[in-house]
Amino acid sequence: MPKGIDAVIRNYSPMSEPSLLVLASLQQERHGYGIMQAVAAVTDGRVHLGAGTVYTILYKMEQDGVIEAVREVERRKTYRMTDLGRELLNYEHRRINQLQSILQNKKEAIAATQ
Repeated sequence: MPKGIDAVIRNYSPMSEPSLLVLASLQQERHGYGIMQAVAAVTDGRVHLGAGTVYTILYKMEQDGVIEAVREVERRKTYRMTDLGRELLNYEHRRINQLQSILQNKKEAIAATQ
């Protein structure tokens, strides 16, 4: 059952790296194997997600209304991000940018005292 953005943020934030990468990869329609390939490509091979990880994340996100299956051909489901998923991804993007800003300011404050 789809949830509201506040409930989704409470359930997902802060997002794990695998969940964030799966969701980000679904800015365009993909099937599970396509997600695994896209994640490996955008992380320059640093992250390799296994099928069990990907399909567990997909199942939970679909149940929560963050993504949706758009078609199934020969037992291969294709998924896409919903508007709720887009809101969640935007929230996580802002959160990570805030953390980056905090870290940068800390680094500058330390440099100024030396």
